[in-house]
Amino acid sequence: MDFVMMFLMWAIMMVGMMVTTSPTVGAGILIAAGLYQWTPSKNACLEHCRAPASFISKHWRAGSAGALRMGMHHGLYCLGCCWALMLLLFFGGVMNLLWIAAITLFVLLEKVLPAGAQGGRWTGRAMVVAGVALLFLT
Repeated sequence: MDFVMMFLMWAIMMVGMMVTTSPTVGAGILIAAGLYQWTPSKNACLEHCRAPASFISKHWRAGSAGALRMGMHHGLYCLGCCWALMLLLFFGGVMNLLWIAAITLFVLLEKVLPAGAQGGRWTGRAMVVAGVALLFLT
């Protein structure tokens, strides 16, 4: 096991399956992810990710280097859209395939459904409530 993994396991109290064992850390992850669903930066990044054709037409660059630059630029918007949801993997388990599938389905629905952003905000509320409940019930 390398030093970085050992530090992570110590710092955020994880077990070998890469899931937090601390209810406080788990609650913090839920609350942070839920609150991020309401931020203007989340909404701005989601709008860019929802319309890749518009992004391509506005930011077109010719050649392989241009394609790489556009891909990295668009990838940053997608990362900005989903980084907090990716943190949920440490709550439910990075190695838990059902948890991964559930988050993937949520991200997909948030991006493709017309009311996806609104559904994301409702889910954000639920994550905050679950995080607060976890804090008080443990």
